[in-house]
Amino acid sequence: MDEQMAFERARRMLADAEHITVLTGAGMSTASGIPDFRGPQGVWTIDPEAERVSTLSYYLRDPAVRKAAWQRRTWSPVFSAEPNDAHRALADLERSGRLRALITSNTDGLHQLAGSTNVIELHGSARRWRCEKCRRSGPMEEMLARVTAGEADPACPACGGIVRATTILFEENLDPDVIDAAVAAASDCDVFLTVGTSLAVYPAAGLLPLAMRAGARSVIVNAEETEYDHYAWAVIRERIESVLPRLLAADDPS
Repeated sequence: MDEQMAFERARRMLADAEHITVLTGAGMSTASGIPDFRGPQGVWTIDPEAERVSTLSYYLRDPAVRKAAWQRRTWSPVFSAEPNDAHRALADLERSGRLRALITSNTDGLHQLAGSTNVIELHGSARRWRCEKCRRSGPMEEMLARVTAGEADPACPACGGIVRATTILFEENLDPDVIDAAVAAASDCDVFLTVGTSLAVYPAAGLLPLAMRAGARSVIVNAEETEYDHYAWAVIRERIESVLPRLLAADDPS
């Protein structure tokens, strides 16, 4: 199937669907200037030591790792990035009433900034902090203000415990309630649309075959091949921020 045929097939399926579940990955964010982790220019590819700040045991036991993590947050592109047209297209889809749920492996919060509200964050959020001891939580801006003011490793204001982002770290399990919500959304849709994900990291990658077993048709929008391409009803390789608004447009974009 050539690219134009794949696009038209996907557009028609999405236009006719009453319930669409979407899974997004790092490709959504790279268009907004946020690098991925494992790609050729990924954070861990360029600086393998960066993986230590994302490992729970290192973070909890080593103040130097925490200080490095807080410094990275102060210059992270996450907090200066803006949603792109693909984020806005998914927010428009939700407003149309046809979005079953938006599942994301991203932690940057750009979907919410674009206006999406029904977002299932598989890996947590970089935009909130949490105390490991008393579980108090708040917006990350609070802690970043303290770091910029000179605190290298800010402690919990309530109990003095270790503070971290609410993102899921290595050695840590995903929240079972979040997984249950994602599984429910994948099992109850007409079309399962994946955008900007290699579909190589589980359990997120397992949601597509789950949706298909439940009867959904699948559309894959990604720059590179995935192991599920041959199962999909349509595969599109155009730039995400350009193609997704056209793919989800209410009228014929041609």
